[in-house]
Parts: sequence; C-alpha cells; structure tokens
Amino acid sequence: MERKLKLGILDQSIVRQGSTAADAIQETIATAKLAEELGYSRFWVSEHHNAASIAGSAPELLMVKLADETKQIRIGSGGIMLPNHSALKVAENFRMLETLFPGRIDLGMGRAPGSDRITASMLNPSNTFSEQSYLTQLSHLQSFFNDTAETNYGSLLAVPQAITIPQQWILSSSGGSSKIAADYGMGLVIARFINGYAGPDVVATYRSQFKPSEQFPSPEAMLSISVLCAATEEKAAEMRKLMDYRLLQFEKGNFDKPGSFDSIKDYTFSTAELLRIEANSGRVISGRPASVKRQLTALADTFDVDEIIVVTMTGSVEDRKRSFELLADVFELRKVAN
Repeated sequence: MERKLKLGILDQSIVRQGSTAADAIQETIATAKLAEELGYSRFWVSEHHNAASIAGSAPELLMVKLADETKQIRIGSGGIMLPNHSALKVAENFRMLETLFPGRIDLGMGRAPGSDRITASMLNPSNTFSEQSYLTQLSHLQSFFNDTAETNYGSLLAVPQAITIPQQWILSSSGGSSKIAADYGMGLVIARFINGYAGPDVVATYRSQFKPSEQFPSPEAMLSISVLCAATEEKAAEMRKLMDYRLLQFEKGNFDKPGSFDSIKDYTFSTAELLRIEANSGRVISGRPASVKRQLTALADTFDVDEIIVVTMTGSVEDRKRSFELLADVFELRKVAN
C-alpha cells in the first residue's frame, strides 16, 4: 500500500535580483495563502541574519501576518534559532501567537546561528555556542510553557496565559539533535536540504530513544528537502542547474541576491564544481511530477516519515508557484475551498 504523504512548505523569503525585501515578504504571504488553498499541511518560515538576499529575519513577527491571512493551515518557524534569543521571550512570543491563533502554531527550533558567529554574538551577547546552554534554554522554555518557572524571588510567568502551547519541533541535520528531540518528547525534523548525507539512522535513533510527552505521546518525524517540480524535463533541468549553481555560491560565501536561469544558462561547471554538485545531490529532488513523487515517496519510506516539508528556490515567482501546484496535484492534496 502506497504511503499517504502530507506535504508542508518551508519559505525563506528570498530577495530576487531587481526586487526588494518588501517584495520577498509579499511573495511569502502569497505563497502561504496558495499553500492553504492547495492543501499543504503547514507553512513554516526561517530565521536568517546579515544576508541581503534573505528578508526572513524575524519568523515570530512574520507568522502573525501569515496566520492572519490564512484560516486553517498550521503556521510555524523553521526555525527559531534558540541561542539567538532569551527563552522567556521566545515563550512569550509563541504564547501570544497561540492566544491569537490557538491550535495552529508550530515552534520549530534549532541551535545553528542562522548567520555568522559575529552576528550571532550581537543578537545575543551571552551566547556561549555550547550544547549545554542550548539544553538549558530548552529546559527553561518548557518551564515557561508549563508555568513551573521559579527564581530565588518567586515564580516567573510567561504571558499571556494561553490555554494551548505551540507544537514543538527540533530541527536536526545530524544525529545529536535527534537525541535531544527524543529526550524532550518533541517532534523531529530532518533538514536534508542542509545535509544531504543525513540518513534514516537519525530517525531510527530518535524513535528508539523517544520519551513520550503530553504533546507527543508517540514519536513524530518529518523530512525537509529542496524540491523542484516542473511540467517538462527541460524546465526541470533549468531549475536544477540554477539550484546547483546557487548551492556552489553559498559554499563560497556568496549570498548575493539570486538571478534568473538566463544569467547562468551558458555557465560551464568546472570539474571541482561538478564534484561539489554530486556531493550536494542528496539535498535536492527535481523532475517532472511523477518522478518527483516516486523520489519523495521512496525517501519517506526509507526515513519512515509521513510528512515532508519542501524548500523551493527558483529563478522566478511563476516557476516556484507552478512547482507547488504540480506537487499538490500529483500527491492529490486536499484543496481548501475559498
């Protein structure tokens, strides 16, 4: 029997060449509305800093607008980079979101800086970049959500006092964070779009060591990967070449605003670059709808997950929108009536 997959979207608010950050945010808003219309399960936004090509620096603020512009799709962070913040402030931000939009909010968390270390130090001067500090923040966060936080001067509440708390997920590109998700009884998201070598053993470790929680009585895992879906092989190949080129630029520290396929269509990859493209191949799935469905279903079977969050960066708004539409069609997602 074929696995019935749910699909979500992770949006990074990419600023295209010739456009502005305001344009990128408007594209994110339009994409969230499209995702709900097409039947995607959730829509997450990322946290990045000190990069002019990415407008998404404050997911908790953007989530207010996205949840207000939609009706039922889950809205979340993919993720809040916890070491950049005070655990109390994160708890208050997400309690406010739950107060405004009860039962629809996801708190995806990670420990990467979402930037360089200097920027991370400016965001939170007390950041020690240690795993123990991250674990302490996670523990404090649970105390704030459960109203059990105590100081030498008495109790400390995270307000507003929402009836519900956000669904909490740990973002992981390796095995270490999967154990953390298991210990805290949280959901796990494997960031395959970051680490193409992340394997099913990460999920297996999580499931075997999982400690049930009120939010997650049993383990729940998702996989996130870059997906490029097109109606023709030619268009899919164009989208893939542009994506391969962008990943090479990211590895060189070049985070300039991305251009269109036309800007690189005559570019010839060097031998060294082709080796890097091969190394990055596990981060991206591309092709026509039927092929993409086979690849994603096979990945879901291998990793034992029932939901995949797709990341889609393309040269044009139209190509990106069409990729989401084709995916929704081939997976027969449940469309939401307007």
